[in-house]
Amino acid sequence: MGKPVREYLLTLCITAAVTYLLTGPVRKFAIVAGAMPEIRARDVHREPTPRLGGIAMFFGLCAGLLVADHLTNLHEVFKNSNEPRALLSGAALIWLIGVLDDKFEIDALIKLGGQMIAAGVMVMQGLTILWLPIPSVGNVALTQWQGTLLTVALVVITINAVNFVDGLDGLAAGMVCIASAAFFLYAYRVWVSYGIEAAAPATLFSVILMGMCLGFLPHNMHPARIFMGDSGSMLIGLVLAAGAISITGQIDPDAMNLFSGSERNTVHQMVPVYIPLLMPLTIIAIPAADLVLAIVRRTWRGQSPFAADRGHLHHRLLEVGHSHSRAVLIMYFWSALIGFGALSYSVNNASMWIVLSVVALSAIGLVLLLLPRFTPRTPRWAERFVPPRYRRGRTTEEAGATAPAASVPALAGEEATPEHRAPVRAGVSGVNGATAIGPRSRLLDRRKAGSSR
Repeated sequence: MGKPVREYLLTLCITAAVTYLLTGPVRKFAIVAGAMPEIRARDVHREPTPRLGGIAMFFGLCAGLLVADHLTNLHEVFKNSNEPRALLSGAALIWLIGVLDDKFEIDALIKLGGQMIAAGVMVMQGLTILWLPIPSVGNVALTQWQGTLLTVALVVITINAVNFVDGLDGLAAGMVCIASAAFFLYAYRVWVSYGIEAAAPATLFSVILMGMCLGFLPHNMHPARIFMGDSGSMLIGLVLAAGAISITGQIDPDAMNLFSGSERNTVHQMVPVYIPLLMPLTIIAIPAADLVLAIVRRTWRGQSPFAADRGHLHHRLLEVGHSHSRAVLIMYFWSALIGFGALSYSVNNASMWIVLSVVALSAIGLVLLLLPRFTPRTPRWAERFVPPRYRRGRTTEEAGATAPAASVPALAGEEATPEHRAPVRAGVSGVNGATAIGPRSRLLDRRKAGSSR
């Protein structure tokens, strides 16, 4: 059948539109349902924000699958494979667990058990890893138990990696969107270049995942009006893992005619087959590094490895001096560099230009990380055209005008502590001017801040 590029694009748009349009009503429902946790010391947001954004993302997933099932070419995916139904079954279960956690904060072990059950449901319906491409060995078939254990492990690791990185407004949704875009290009290339129809489900999953993230991001970008919560982070993590499992478990590397010629050429040609196993690591790489650093840091301090703190990578970026939005964009940059770098290497792994480009972009990324350490001062006549941090200094009146806001207690009725950050008055740049319930009263904020105006 023809390659349904336009049908994929339509599916992407429908998924994004449904997710976007439903997020507003879901936000109001979350407020009424009381799914608005109190601000903790390690949180970076300053206002109680509703969760349950995963509800809109789940219905976006359902809409994307429904539309694809009624399109001429994509209907063949549902006709020839049971994987879309397996994905929907596992997604519904993990989404339900996430909704309960967003509302009632269920135990971590219960969530882990739910993740394993959701993965098992997909395995029972055929969405499992059947073989592994091993360098210098070739295609290794797995037994049923080996495939099941590996599939469950990949699903659980990916879900928790996405959940772990969900710490800043728009961070998890944007990074998963970037990873799914790179994965779509890889899966579509396997389909077109090698003519393997079994890559179609993974291509569909990645398109729907992009639509879910793109539809939710306008509501979740800083300052976020709603969080996806565990109902969203676990859901998109499961969809990401399902795409990797689909293209790994159902595509026989022998069908690509890669095992020919010398051993060296075979190893080089096998690189595209390794990518479906490595692509989920593009989203796991950054949070995995953060996880290892957190365990070492907490253990060194004599704390439990599970003790929460403000030492994660995104917290470090904020402490260095990056703004909230810039910290998210830097994380986007590194996610795109890893994902599309792996994709480029799979297309032409013998090109030195790809390696040099990745090295150059990595150097640029390091410069961006350290950029707040370098604050060049502009001439007096140009200060009005640049952000305040690049100006030579403020007057005493300007410094005194902002002093009262910094001395406000973090929470009403509590004394300010180093762990609490003072709320910022409405109208201050960089802070949402509306609370999770409605527009904030400026008069009330001025009374809290001690303003005489």
